[in-house]
Amino acid sequence: MIGKTTGERGEREKISCHEKRERILFRGLSRDACGSVPVVMITSTEQDCLQCGRCCERWGWGQKGIVEDIIPWIIQNRQDILQHVSVWFTDGQRVSGSALTRDDLARIARIRYWQDPDGKELRRCPFFWRSDDGRSWCRIHDLKPRVCREFTPWNWKNLEYYGNCPACRDKAP
Repeated sequence: MIGKTTGERGEREKISCHEKRERILFRGLSRDACGSVPVVMITSTEQDCLQCGRCCERWGWGQKGIVEDIIPWIIQNRQDILQHVSVWFTDGQRVSGSALTRDDLARIARIRYWQDPDGKELRRCPFFWRSDDGRSWCRIHDLKPRVCREFTPWNWKNLEYYGNCPACRDKAP
């Protein structure tokens, strides 16, 4: 949450960047009884992924992480994943994700995906794989981080990428 605004009852409420952007984009539009903007105003959040891999190649590295992603990796001892994560503690110390324990979680200030085990940023996701038929796959699909799970290039929030997605070419925003 970053911004603050005054709520309906005059109290201050925190709003996320996404909410702030939505309020600006849809200011003045009529909303239905549920407060929703008409569906025709935004791109559909449903789309068939063609598994071309362009989004993973373009956005699949150098991402900011969250503690909630790391917890199952620690619990399941997924060193294959954790070794590609860099973590900075509140005191400024940097450690590899493979050195983390549950006791460290409260001290985490910043997380970055995907690094080599020495902390150097990788230029591609280490879990991205392309099969002989050209389709792309995630080697950690069941445990991939939220930033990857929630990325939808066909969604109106990702207009920067929208035109590069072959599944989106015939869709209008």
